[in-house]
Parts: sequence; structure tokens; C-alpha cells
Amino acid sequence: MKKIAILLFLFSTVLSFAQRQVSGTVKDNTGTPLPGVNIVEKGTNNGVSTDIDGSYKITVKEGASLIFTYVGYNSATRLANTSQIDVALSEEGGQNLDEVVVTGSRTAARSNTTTALPIDILSSKDLTSTGQATFDKALQYKIPSFNTVQTPVNDATSLLDPYEIRNMGPSRTLILINGKRKNLSSLLYVQTSPGRGETGADISAIPTDAIERVEILRDGASAQYGSDAIAGVMNIILKKNASAGQVTVRSGITSEGDGEMLGVSLNSGTTVGEKGFLNYTVDFSKVNLANRPGTVDAEGDAGDFGANLADVQAFLAKHPDAGNINGSPETAAAKFLINGGSDISDNTKLYYNAAYVYKKVNSFANFRTPYWRPLADEPYLNDFFGNGDPANPSYEGYGPTFEGNLSDYNGTLGFKNVKNGWNTDASITVGGNKQTYSVNNSLNRSSILDEDGNEIYRENSPISFNPGGTSFNHLVGNIDISKILSDKISIGFGTEFRSEYFTVIEGDQASWDGLGADSFAGNRPENSGKWNRYNVGVYFDVAYDITKDFLINGTVRHEEYSDFGGATVWKASTRYKFLDDKITLRGSVSTGFRAPTLHQIYTQKSQYSFVPGEGIQVSGIVNNVSPQARKLGVNQLQPEKSTNITVGLGAKPFKDFNITLDYYNIKIEDRVTLGDKQYEVVPTTGEVIGNIAYFSNAFDSRTSGLDVVASYNNIGLGEGKLGFNLSGNVTFENERISGMKNNSSFSDILNSLTFTSRPKTKWILGANYEIGKFGFSLNNTYFGKSTFNQDGLVSNEVRDGDGNLVRDASGETVRDDSQPNLKTEFIAKIVTDLGVNFNATEKLTIALNVNNLFNVLPEWKFVAENAAGEALLADPAAVKGQSNLITFNQRYSRMTYDGSHFSQLGTMFNLSLNYKF
Repeated sequence: MKKIAILLFLFSTVLSFAQRQVSGTVKDNTGTPLPGVNIVEKGTNNGVSTDIDGSYKITVKEGASLIFTYVGYNSATRLANTSQIDVALSEEGGQNLDEVVVTGSRTAARSNTTTALPIDILSSKDLTSTGQATFDKALQYKIPSFNTVQTPVNDATSLLDPYEIRNMGPSRTLILINGKRKNLSSLLYVQTSPGRGETGADISAIPTDAIERVEILRDGASAQYGSDAIAGVMNIILKKNASAGQVTVRSGITSEGDGEMLGVSLNSGTTVGEKGFLNYTVDFSKVNLANRPGTVDAEGDAGDFGANLADVQAFLAKHPDAGNINGSPETAAAKFLINGGSDISDNTKLYYNAAYVYKKVNSFANFRTPYWRPLADEPYLNDFFGNGDPANPSYEGYGPTFEGNLSDYNGTLGFKNVKNGWNTDASITVGGNKQTYSVNNSLNRSSILDEDGNEIYRENSPISFNPGGTSFNHLVGNIDISKILSDKISIGFGTEFRSEYFTVIEGDQASWDGLGADSFAGNRPENSGKWNRYNVGVYFDVAYDITKDFLINGTVRHEEYSDFGGATVWKASTRYKFLDDKITLRGSVSTGFRAPTLHQIYTQKSQYSFVPGEGIQVSGIVNNVSPQARKLGVNQLQPEKSTNITVGLGAKPFKDFNITLDYYNIKIEDRVTLGDKQYEVVPTTGEVIGNIAYFSNAFDSRTSGLDVVASYNNIGLGEGKLGFNLSGNVTFENERISGMKNNSSFSDILNSLTFTSRPKTKWILGANYEIGKFGFSLNNTYFGKSTFNQDGLVSNEVRDGDGNLVRDASGETVRDDSQPNLKTEFIAKIVTDLGVNFNATEKLTIALNVNNLFNVLPEWKFVAENAAGEALLADPAAVKGQSNLITFNQRYSRMTYDGSHFSQLGTMFNLSLNYKF
């Protein structure tokens, strides 16, 4: 026993000499302490952050190196050869490729130059410099492969706009907050707009001032993170400042004098006990309506509604826009967020974050003109929306409102522990999104009689309705374990449990009974309910540094879902550096999956939409588990499967210049889509189901392209410094590569919304110049062309007597080239943004941003797809008729009915004042 005791004593003594405790402070070049600086022992997960006075303390191995990183500043590396190391960080001029990133690997954290994957890093400064009011719109003008734009016809979509990375739809990018999965929105996009049939997280709900940085992994990552990560991962890292705070007041207006915006936000922090911190953000904003209606064509409206042309012309003489309101809706938002943590012991840390967002949106349906809803058919409308005098009515139609209320919350509580070199992270995350709607200034036009023979609706209808809504909630548990086994091998493994709940909230009876509320029918009882599923996933990740320059990384994951079974995916990646780290080659191959969302499985509803040439019509969506679907033989949804290949090159030939090029190729099998409306008949009985659409695993697709990111900074010009940045995305291929599956129907318009409605290429060229107290930025965003094959345009698709697409034996659409075929093409445009910052004092900064400086607006043209189409375009009258079909007789002349590739609002002026304390 004595020998053993002596050996243990000697062993512990050796260990104590093999480790060193290092402390110090981190400041900027002016001597101001920097709280929240990340300090990591190189090649390990051992790290700390500076506290409120910039001080830190860390225990490391003898001979270790420390990496100091802070967003907006150049990183620094110091050899831990003394017990006191003080560091001064200098501000960077652009994206720092040496920034330590935590996204994309389940083993040791690495710098952006040593990771095997393409990752964009945006600082809080990068986001606020855009002058955009919300986080999602800031990303639009910073990340070329990211696209989002407000849709011209809003309805529930007005609450949050669909976004895409690499043209893959919102449901294929996983959103993380501090590395933990954020909940999906409860909204399923069903309008004919980009993102149709999909859902995504509400990233516009996240206050920009709460964000320290954003890490965007542009690579498939299902093996590391599970479902939804086919296109990539966006990890939002929250601020950790425990003392320094700031108040920002924002205001703005469009060049047309509408869309006024006013907002105020507070971000600050405080210490909690001796070893804890709490950072908090409060953000309030209000944006007024920006209206961009077109001048309505009288002949087109008279033809659509069977009205007398003179009556239409008389109304349009007083109301050229036919009373229509479209553009950007009125929005009010309140956002609250906290991020905190505390050292429980030398080896254990508690961390937590929570957010709550409330949004109120007021938008409008298409205005019901007096020739659309004439008094001759419904004389009681004069009582509702006129003066009630039958002898001399003042009725001029009515405009139904669509009002939405959104609440979104998320929260995480977790513990991190380091023991014997094992890093353990255990957490629980909750999140939810609820949307409820109301319709005002409308009515139920149904002729339904009560037991006494009296009309329940029509003249007795209410004019306000509660159509119900939707909600989505999830509960996620994570355990992640990693260890540096040697200077060459690190491993990570873990598990995730997730339970999801999707609810369709029933509307009041008047909102859905019969025809329902005019403009937006409510959720019927048989379509409402609550559904749940759960899944369990496990993964194993290993990284092997064959040499200091050559890395290989492999991950395998298995998930089991309660509703459709299991899926196993894997990923292999590598990176090789040479020429003293000036050149980096990287690549990855992975398989992935995306589980169909509960929204896609269970949504069943009625939907009002504009049918060219037929006006507003009602159609339905039946879900895959409904009796109607079973009668039609619609297969239940299965997960999408993907194969993702990425090959990249990074170069940093000298200190202030860097460039990365990354090629990607993504194949998706059994892609889940919402098909066309079809007049369905049960094959065995001849029973008519109706004009319906449904989700199916419809086809396989391939998307390939190239991402480019380059910057050249700290160029001396006079007494200031100049920097340039160029980033771009080019799509080589984005199309369906298989025949149609599962009896799916996919017309040209759906093909366009899925594959061609986002810009084929997008580039951002920016310049920044800082001199004295002033900072200037000029950014030019090139939106390449996008194309639509709208419903209603002449098409050589062959349809049967019920309007269904006729397909051949392989499932392809049959075409008749003797018939004209047209599409619309949105012309490539460059949008220029100007920013001017003035540091009035050390604490006060004034910023002016002029977005879309030259008032560039979307512009589209017709393109013929065949010779018959060319002949049609030679006839001005025929061209006018086609234009009326896709713009609802010019109501949406700027965007068409299906949307555009960038905003229709034109020039916007934004002024902000930021005070630091």
C-alpha cells in the first residue's frame, strides 16, 4: 500500500508540473477592457471567456498555446509560457478567417482556416451595417446564397417571409441558437410563392442587437445535427457582455413617404454572483404600411367579373388601384432575450438562454369592388359597407383585413463539464410558435337557413371573424461528449431526443361555415386537432490530424422516428493546408435526410386564391392520412434522402487578402412537395373528391453551384483605411432529375416556384472606408434573373376536361407544341446601399443608411418558350391579356401575382443613434 501511495503521489506531482495556470486581461488598442473574449487552448475544447473587466483565468497543459478571438477583432495566439499574459486585440477590417468556429464539428473547435467545411462568419457589426430592420433582411444583403423577399399577396405569409439557402427552401436549413435547435414556425406556406409547401424557423423574430455573430455552414450536416440540415446550418451566437451596454434608436421611411419605421433596443449585461453573467436585450419596433398597388385595367376587370365596362371605368376613375392595398404590411414587434451562464465549479458551467417575441401584423385581402360584389346580387351589402340608404346608396365595395398575431419563444438550460479530458454538454431546449388570425370588414355570404327558415349569414352575418390559427412546439434533450485522445485524434458522440407537437386551432363557426369568411375561411373542426411525434438520434464523430496540415473527419448518425421509422446517414470530410497555410484544400461527401414536418403530414384546409381568368376561387388541401387520401391511394410521406458533395479552396496569400471558392452538388431523393390542384375522382367508385392538392414524395432533384467569398482589407488611403469584399453564388443546376412519383402532379408554375423563382446568380461587392470619426460603406447587390411560368399564362401543357395535367407513362407532362407557351423573366438588377457612420463621441454613434440608393425596382418581361409563343408576343392585344392574367388586371403589376427576386419598395432611408454605456 505504501508503494502505491508513493506512486500516486509522484504521479499527481508530475501532473501538477505538467499543467500551468495562466491569467491576464484582454483589451482593445485604446486600452478598453473587452468582456466576452473567447480564449481556447489550441487543439482542445478547453476554453474560457473574459469577464466584465476583460480578465480571465485558465489552466492549460505545459507548452500549450492560447488563441484569443473576439468578433470584429483580429485573433491573437500566445504561447502559455508565463503565468501572466495580457493581450491587446486590434479591430479587423472584414471577415476574419482565423475566427474559431463551433459549427460543423462535434469534436474540437477549429479556426475557419483549419475546418474542413465552408463557413461564413458575420459579426453584429456586419449585420447592423446593412441598415435593414430585421435579421433575415440583413442576411439577404450579406450572404449571396441566402434569399428572402416579401410576397405580394400576404395572408398568413405576412407574419414571416420564406427564406432559402442555395435555392433549397426554408425547411432544409437548420437554425441553431448557441448550438441548440430552434423551433420551427407553425406556418405552412401554401400560397403560389417561393417556399410553397414548406415551413421554417422564424429568424426575423431574433433581435439583431442580441447577436454576437452568426456562423453559416454551407454544407449538408444531417450526420452532425439531424433532420433539416440538408442545405446547411445557421448557428446564431448570442452576446455575452456582462457590463458594457448600448441603446439604439432606429427610424426610417421609404422615398414614397410611407413604410415609416421606429424602433428602440437595449442590450446590456450584469454579473450574477461572483462567477456568472447575464446579457439581455429588449427590442420594440413599429413599421407602417407601405402600399404599392398598380393601376387596374378596366377591360380586364370587366371581363373577369362579367361587369358592365362603363361601370368599371366609372369606379376606376375614382379609384385607379381599385382600392387594392399590397406591398409591405403594418407590423409591430416586441422582442425579449436573455443569455447567461455561471461557473458552478472549476470544471462545471451552467448556461442558459431564453427569448420571447410577439408580432402583430395588419394586412389586407384584395378589395371587393362594387362590380365584384354588386348590390344587385346582395343588396344588404349597402347596410354593411355603405350608408344603408336603398334609394341613394353610397356602397363602393369593401376591403377585408387580414390581421395576424404571432408569439415565438425558445429557451435552453444546460451544463458543461470537463473531467479527465472528457467534455460533457447536457441540455434541454424548449420552443414554440403560435399564430392566430382575425378577419375584419368582411362577411359570410353563404345562404344557410336556420330551422325557422331564416338566413344565418348574408344579411345576418358578422363582419369580424376569428379563423383560428396554428401552433408548433418542441422539446429537445441533448447530451454531447467529446475528448482529445491525443494530439492527432479527437472524438465526439452524443444523443438527441426530440418531441414535436403541431396544432391546428379551430376557427369560430361563422369563419368556416358554408363559404366561410369572405377572403380567408377559417379552420374547420374536421381539419383541426393536435398531433405529436418523437424521435431519438445518436451520432459518433472522429477527427484525425494525420499531420498538422492534413485532417480527415468522419461522422455517422442514426435516428428513429415514431411515425416513419429510422434513418442512418454519414459524412466524411478532409482538409489539406500547404505553403505555410496560405492555401487550403477541403472537401466533404455526406448523406442526409429530412423528415417531413408535422405541418406537411397533417395540414388540411380550404384556401382562397386568385385563378387567372376566373377570379378568386376556393380549393382544398387534403392531408396524407385523411380518408380522401386513402381513397385516392395517396402514399404516406417518407423522409427525403440526400447526397451532398462539396469541394473547396481557400487562399490567404498575404495578411489582409483572402479568398474561398466552394463547389457544391446536392441530390435529393423523394423530395416532399405540395402538388397541383386536381379534380380527383376515386378510381374504384367514381366518387368525386373535388379540386384538391396534397403532399407527396414527388421526385428527385439536383442543385449544384459555386460560392465565392473574398476580401482585401486595411489598404492605406490618405489617413484612413480602405477595404473591399466580394461574395457570390452561381447556380449551375437546379432541377428535377427524375420522373414524377406517387401519382404526383407538378405543373410548370410549381416547377418555377421550386427551381427558378430565386436568382440564378447573386453577387455582393462592397467597399468600406474608415477615416477619423467617419466610416463609409457602399454595397452593390446583383440579383440575377429569375423566371416564372405563372398559372394562367398560355401554356402548351395538355390538360383533360377537369383541368388536370395529362402525363405520359413516365409521369412527364404531355405538351402540344402547336399551342403557345410563355413564361416571365425578372431582369437582372443591381441594388446599391450607402452607409455613413459618425462616431460623435466615444459613446455616441450616428448612422445613416440609404438602402436601394438609386430606387431600382423589379422589372419583368415575357419570354416565349416555342414558336407559337413568339407569334403571340407579336400581338399587343394578346400580350396585354396575358399580362392581366398574371397581375390580376395590373393590381400586382410590379411583382406579378407570384413574387419577385427583391423588394418592391424602392429607396429606403434609415437613421439610427447608438449610445454605449
